[in-house]
Amino acid sequence: MNFQQLRIIRETVRKDFNLTEVANTLHTSQSGVSKHIKDLEDELGVELYIRKGKRLLGLTEPGLQMIKVVERMLLDANNIKNLADQYSQQDSGQLTIATTHTQARYVLPRVVTEFKKQFPKVHLKMHQGSPKEIAQMLLEGEADIGLATEALGSIAELAAFPLYQWHHAVVVLNGHPLSTLNTLTLEAIADYPIITYHEGFTGRGSLEQTFKEKGLAPDIVMSALDADVIKSYVELGLGVGIIASVAFSPERDTLLRLLNTDHLFPVNETKLALRKGHLLRQYAYRFIEICSPALKPSYMMSEVTNQEDLGLL
Repeated sequence: MNFQQLRIIRETVRKDFNLTEVANTLHTSQSGVSKHIKDLEDELGVELYIRKGKRLLGLTEPGLQMIKVVERMLLDANNIKNLADQYSQQDSGQLTIATTHTQARYVLPRVVTEFKKQFPKVHLKMHQGSPKEIAQMLLEGEADIGLATEALGSIAELAAFPLYQWHHAVVVLNGHPLSTLNTLTLEAIADYPIITYHEGFTGRGSLEQTFKEKGLAPDIVMSALDADVIKSYVELGLGVGIIASVAFSPERDTLLRLLNTDHLFPVNETKLALRKGHLLRQYAYRFIEICSPALKPSYMMSEVTNQEDLGLL
């Protein structure tokens, strides 16, 4: 048994048992992948895959049990490398952040600027995606830290921590009738076409639920992944925008006015998540602390994985 065989076992599951994609991911040949699988099954004396001819259809019961162990072994192998790098390359390396557009555009610039001042030799990679994509990147080890409002707090393999709270707010063209109201109501907002986030992004679910509880069916005429696109179409007069309040900049959005709706919409909470059992470099914990001073490295390390045996607490 070797690590390449373990990586192949893991990738067959991730690639839905498509050996061509497994071979491409691991930079090897499909015949080499098949041979590694056969050799491992012969060594163990059990079949790991359900087959139809030469095709793999799924995992057998032994395979289902083994994949859990394989994931732990590969995670620990990566932890060993990170632990060694922690002492040999303390201020250099790579940190991968997976986040939504709202966080990347409006929340993280301050954090990234401060982090790069402290760790100029660390290569920072930022991936933008949906909350589900962010969670998947964390689970597959493709990202070190994830930030999103949805999805991250409901996955057992992830440790999620509250980062900050925010409200939705209405954004309209200057002089819009809604801006003249003394008290803004959901009923008044629902009288206009609405432009807001796609389903599954930036609190869209709680937004719709708020209207539903009032017996209202808002006319959502457009949806977008990020607030910049929403604001652009509001500027064109195509509707009233509902965005995260943090995504409005008075200096940049001079044609628009932000209307406070804290009394109308519930509080949303953006979370920061890590994969349980994954040892991060010290500079990663420093990045998190810059995001929120309340998230102390010692606390997060103890929550994510048993670090005492690694001598890091």
